[in-house]
Amino acid sequence: MFVIRLSELVITLTVFLTVGTRGAATQETSGPATPSANSSSTVNAAAPASPQFQLRSPRYQMRAGDSFDLTFELSPEFNQTDVTVEPDGFVTLRGVGDLKVDGQTVPELTESLRTAYEKILKNPIISVVPKNFQKPYYVADGQVGHPGKYDLRGQVTLTQAIAMAGGFTEASKHSQVLLFRRVNDQWLEAKIINVKKMEKAGNLAEDPYLHPGDMLFVPKNAFSKFSRFIPTANMGMYFQPW
Repeated sequence: MFVIRLSELVITLTVFLTVGTRGAATQETSGPATPSANSSSTVNAAAPASPQFQLRSPRYQMRAGDSFDLTFELSPEFNQTDVTVEPDGFVTLRGVGDLKVDGQTVPELTESLRTAYEKILKNPIISVVPKNFQKPYYVADGQVGHPGKYDLRGQVTLTQAIAMAGGFTEASKHSQVLLFRRVNDQWLEAKIINVKKMEKAGNLAEDPYLHPGDMLFVPKNAFSKFSRFIPTANMGMYFQPW
C-alpha cells in the first residue's frame, strides 16, 4: 500500500499509466514473468499507518451537511431535532454551545455529547439518531463499461463493483486495477489489485471489500493503443501494390 495527497492523484495516475505501458512492452520482449506469491501487488512508501483493506462494515462518520435528532430521556427540555453539522464541522447545542463532531461515529458523537452535557447535567442519558446523511457510495473510473458514482449497498467486493459498473472493456488492464481509499482530508491510500490473476486462479479470497467513498480505477493495457484497422492512406509509404 502507499499513501498520496489528493493533489497528487492526477499525477500519480498519469505516471502509473506510463510505467504500466512500458512495463507491458518489456514483458512482451523478455518473455512471461514469474507470478508473485500474492494476487495483489503493493507499492511501499514511508507513510503513516492507515486502515487495512479487508476491514468490513466501518461505522459511518458524521460529515458537514449531516443532521441528527438529540434526545434526553430525563431532561427533555434539552431535546433538539435536525441538529445540522455546519461546513466547519461544528454543531450548535442547547445549553452547551458549539461542539466539533465532524468525523465522529454515532457512538463517538454520543460520548462527546455526554461529556459536554455533564458540565450542566448529572449523568445525562442521551440518544442520537442520524436523520439526514450522505448515502454510502463508490466511484468506478477508467476502462469500465459505465464509469460513474454508484450506491454502496451492503458488502460489495472490488470485482463485484467492477461488474456493477459494466465490467471491463476490451482496453482494460485487468492485472493492475487501482483501489483508492481516503485516509483523511489530505491523504489517499492506494493499492494495486491483480484481478486477472485472482479470476484465472478462481480464488477471490483476497478480493477486498469496498468502503464508502472508495474509488477504483482501471487503466488501459499497452495493446489498446494500437488500432485494429489503420487507414490505407497512412500505409502508402510502406505498402507497394504488385
